[in-house]
Amino acid sequence: MMLSRILEHKKAERRHKQSRGYLAELKTQIRDNSGPLGFAVALDATRSTTSPALIAEVKKASPSLGLLRQEFNERFDPVGMARAYQEAGAAAVSVLTDQDFFQGSLDHLRDIKRSVPLPALNKEFMVDELQFYEARAYGADAVLLIVAALERTQLVDFHALARELELDVLIETHHERELDTVLEWIPDARMVGINNRDLTTFTTDLTITKRLAPRIPPGKLIVSESGIHTRSHVEQLLDIGIHAMLVGESLIKAENSRAKIQELRGIPSTTQA
Repeated sequence: MMLSRILEHKKAERRHKQSRGYLAELKTQIRDNSGPLGFAVALDATRSTTSPALIAEVKKASPSLGLLRQEFNERFDPVGMARAYQEAGAAAVSVLTDQDFFQGSLDHLRDIKRSVPLPALNKEFMVDELQFYEARAYGADAVLLIVAALERTQLVDFHALARELELDVLIETHHERELDTVLEWIPDARMVGINNRDLTTFTTDLTITKRLAPRIPPGKLIVSESGIHTRSHVEQLLDIGIHAMLVGESLIKAENSRAKIQELRGIPSTTQA
């Protein structure tokens, strides 16, 4: 299973970075940084019955598809991509920082945060405490915790560490059992993500969000992730009260990402392709 391969690789990667000197360096960077932007607040601020709060993803490649655009082989401009998202009305950005499977980088996160005034999610497979200090040092405003990737105690401890570092947390679930774990063990979780992608087959199905969302208590911010490609998909989610959506490949593969965001938001495009 791909997730297992990624997690094993992450654990080995972490072992090579473990040193007091590196952690001290990260803590110095954190002290020098300004405080994080409110990721969840930014999504809530754009709550609407007709237009979604889009978390637009900056991603170069995926394990299943390879490079998402052929020209990325010659030139990949994460800052330009994030700026286009911001100009088109995205509420936040998600930045893939895994290098070996997604060809991402923490440097992409840092460069985007220096140039684009949007809150940013560090989209990473978190398996070690050090990664939370990296996320904060490189400018992240929020981190992702994948329930399927963590033991229950890790999930609880990592959530507490992230909040201690003033990072918002998006906790990603895929089915009822994972959601029940979150609701029972982290009752104060602010953001709950529902990933519509099957981690075994990589197929997507919006009915996963439709099935799980009613189980989530009022007051939590629900984020539907993956499989959102058209305005019809957006409307299906808005109709059941979901307004925050994480969108990646449909934006990256679009000939004009600004126009695609406007399409998803239900706003007539003024940008020529």
